[in-house]
Amino acid sequence: MKNTPRRQFARTLGRIAVASAVAVGSLLTATQALAENSLLRIGYQKYGTLTVLKGTGNLEKRLALLGIDVKWVEFPAGPQLLEGLNVGSIDFGTVGEAPPIFAQAAGANLVYVANQPPSPISEAIVVPKGSNLKSLADLKGKKIVLNKGSNVHYLLLKALEKAGIKYNEVQTVFLPPADARAAFERGAVDAWAIWDPFLAAAERQIGARVLADGKGLVSNHQFYLASRPYADKNPGAIKAIVSELQKLDTWAVTDIKGVAKVLSPQIGLDLDISELAARRFSYGIQPITTAVAVEQQKIADAFYDLKLIPKAIRIADALPVGVAAK
Repeated sequence: MKNTPRRQFARTLGRIAVASAVAVGSLLTATQALAENSLLRIGYQKYGTLTVLKGTGNLEKRLALLGIDVKWVEFPAGPQLLEGLNVGSIDFGTVGEAPPIFAQAAGANLVYVANQPPSPISEAIVVPKGSNLKSLADLKGKKIVLNKGSNVHYLLLKALEKAGIKYNEVQTVFLPPADARAAFERGAVDAWAIWDPFLAAAERQIGARVLADGKGLVSNHQFYLASRPYADKNPGAIKAIVSELQKLDTWAVTDIKGVAKVLSPQIGLDLDISELAARRFSYGIQPITTAVAVEQQKIADAFYDLKLIPKAIRIADALPVGVAAK
């Protein structure tokens, strides 16, 4: 068959079409990658310094310089937040000690980014103001409500251990904070393990009495975590978040009343309650250290020993490069 001008023209058109398709495909891929990296989805709770940062608007200004928009997604508690991270609906968030352990046991591909110093007094086991429970030993056989897998779950373990009570010698009721408070107020449970600002609200609004806080029992670190794929691809965004949290912490320790004014509208609680919670927060964001990682491993082992998580985990698998959990 002769190679006629018409056939040559058709072949040329074909080559152009293929080249154009490849070019368009490459452009779409690049555009999609840019879009994925231009939005940071942050999970937050009515809790902690990340919520204060949200209220200042400073992070949005900082990330705008990097071409990144911020979307804030609220969760009722840490376990639910990290479930969101596990299924890919958020990229970054903050939780207490226990949620990362439950999330890692569920297969979440997360990485610890940083933590706040210990804050044991910002969580507690409380009883109604008219309760006849006077000590931790009185919890034996009682019904205690808490959010499963939250920081207070470990507080309960350590409190019972201190009192010489086995975990199966109390009745645990697992509810998120709002539902837990409702159960607590109507007398459906004997005690409530809860954290600030819900703790501060219960004390000020309904006269809840602290049976024991975390002092001498737990550290109660606040952790910042990210999806490992996001952290690996967007180190600049992660560094910017940590930097803005450092600035916030420097300001916060000198102006708790100012912190409360920012926090109050974010959590929907009166200024005096917000200030009480803010005074019990810890400030001074720190990189994850081996010592903190070792503490986390002990918590993970305790949960596994009680079969509260389905498998043993290695905290080391979720640590930044260069940090060990011996």
